[in-house]
Amino acid sequence: MTDYWLSKLFYDLNQSPPMAAEYRANMDAVLDRYAITPEVRTALHADDVAALAPGVNAYLLRFYFQIRGMPEAEFISRLHAMKKKEATHG
Repeated sequence: MTDYWLSKLFYDLNQSPPMAAEYRANMDAVLDRYAITPEVRTALHADDVAALAPGVNAYLLRFYFQIRGMPEAEFISRLHAMKKKEATHG
């Protein structure tokens, strides 16, 4: 199930380079503008791909982690780790 506020945040960051720059400089100030749950906020601070992925469109997720400065190879590696974990627990 998607998380409206998480999706809205990611979309807004995608549409506004100045907002993305502000987010990098002061993440909490931007997050305070959205009804982000404490659990999601924690996942955002931890760059927890696995926790965020179920709540948002994959394209927005990828863009978000580009904004965060996560190298593409690391992002892909974390996605693959999620799939491996799902396969062993599913």
